[in-house]
Amino acid sequence: MTEIVANSVLPAKRELIHLTTSDGEKLIGELASPIDGKAIATIITVHPLPTHGGNTDSHLYRKMSWRLPAQAGINILRFNTRGTCSKLGTSSGSFDSSNNEGKDLLAAIKYVKDNNLGKPYVVGWSFGTDVTLRHAFDQDLSGVILLSPPLRFTTQDELAKWKNVTFPVVALVPEFDDYLKPDEAKLRFSVAPNIQIVPAAGAKHLWVGENSVQVVMNEIVKMIAPSLVPLPISWDGPMEKWNDI
Repeated sequence: MTEIVANSVLPAKRELIHLTTSDGEKLIGELASPIDGKAIATIITVHPLPTHGGNTDSHLYRKMSWRLPAQAGINILRFNTRGTCSKLGTSSGSFDSSNNEGKDLLAAIKYVKDNNLGKPYVVGWSFGTDVTLRHAFDQDLSGVILLSPPLRFTTQDELAKWKNVTFPVVALVPEFDDYLKPDEAKLRFSVAPNIQIVPAAGAKHLWVGENSVQVVMNEIVKMIAPSLVPLPISWDGPMEKWNDI
């Protein structure tokens, strides 16, 4: 057994994908899937604020794509929103403060549907939670996880639209978040009491460190396949190491 560390890459099939939005933007993405192709679910990730360095290669999302196909049999679809560049590639268009980025998320949801990948789960992180909250309340989803929601662009009226959704929604709020701490989150999210607020003791907005990564991974998998939690912290099989961490 080999310990899983920050740059551990477990086996998966990884392919570049391209999404086309309803207004004609071309987005670059990646689909990571189990080697045997038998996924139990598909997760769509929506990344942090691109004007502050956020993109689909942000560490949590790369680690999800490196680990969860092998550990939990879950497809991970990650993509750069319009105008965002990362090592994965550059998407066309320009940043729009979570407005037209909603069309980017809807293009990813359509890709999952068109390719028979099941009803997706959406995991938004920071800015990605605003995109999700503003545009996914009426989508046919299996569930939503909100990581470090700042509620920077989302209004209370937009939040209130979530009170009638039928799928589970969990907001994972770091104890030491820079923007929205658990007590304030409980107040802001009170207009949608069905959204579960889960405080993350000791965590910060960026979830740096393997302990914080494990908290996020386990919370995500708990929604999809609770019998697999806690995820193992070692791996008995092939493992590569990414070389830019």
